[in-house]
Amino acid sequence: MDTIPGMSLTVVGSIAFDAVSTPFGERDRMLGGSAVHFSLAASFFTDVRVVGPVGDDFTQTELEVLENRGVITDDIERVPGETFFWKGHYEFDLNTAHTDDTRLNVFGEFQPKLSEASTAADMLFLANIQPDLQRQVRAQCGDAGFVGLDTMNLWIDIAKDSLIQAISEVDCVLINDAEIRQLTGEPNLARAAAAVMAMGPRAVIAKQGEYGAALFTPGGFFALPGFPLEDVRDPTGAGDSFAGGFLGYIDGEAEEINQQTLRTAMGYGTVLASYNVEEFGTERVSRLTRDEIEARLEALRSMTDFSV
Repeated sequence: MDTIPGMSLTVVGSIAFDAVSTPFGERDRMLGGSAVHFSLAASFFTDVRVVGPVGDDFTQTELEVLENRGVITDDIERVPGETFFWKGHYEFDLNTAHTDDTRLNVFGEFQPKLSEASTAADMLFLANIQPDLQRQVRAQCGDAGFVGLDTMNLWIDIAKDSLIQAISEVDCVLINDAEIRQLTGEPNLARAAAAVMAMGPRAVIAKQGEYGAALFTPGGFFALPGFPLEDVRDPTGAGDSFAGGFLGYIDGEAEEINQQTLRTAMGYGTVLASYNVEEFGTERVSRLTRDEIEARLEALRSMTDFSV
């Protein structure tokens, strides 16, 4: 049980332009990236600073999507060249993204530059970037009382030792269930999560797409389903929106970190992810209200209540 000292959250990750096609529509160029989706979700609960590079093609219009939600953009670094670009498509199984094109552009030479305010954050989220960079950022943010980390199968394949070291230096790992199994070599999710906790973190969240998310801690297990939606347009960024809701709530509104706090944070993460997927990119979350979040949280609470 830890007391949370204040309200400030830093996220380091990608800021991108995405081109996405799903069976329900497409966009040729829209704002995306892990740090963008995370910070928009977290901004409903706390002050969040976003760190990442953008190119000459990143305009005030994109910046205002973040700033209109109160996201602090001082540490967005402008670099000559083009912004990171990802193109992908989804079939009717929206749990699987198929990558058609990736252009790292300015993100390829990314060396995170954090201001004094960002390094002094109470909480830190290391979005999906190279593990050595995650460790560099973690070392700069020594005052962060709670640190979350995301990763992907690429880093498990090509930088596993560095990734395991990065995981050992954080408090919470948020990755999908297949990656937890790949990382540990354990086919059973509960055993795999225990193996990740043995590396150092005190919490592991297995993201399971439309099926929800599962929380593993030394104190027990908790899971929530994905919120049932009639309209799902674009799942891109859902995992980062979940992480933003999860860490944002803990930083901004929880007095201490305990089992109940983590469970409530799981609820908020689930709700933010559900709104993210209703439309393309940042379209839905950018006009979301706190009242809508609370209404859906109450609906989620009602549908998962097992008391008699």
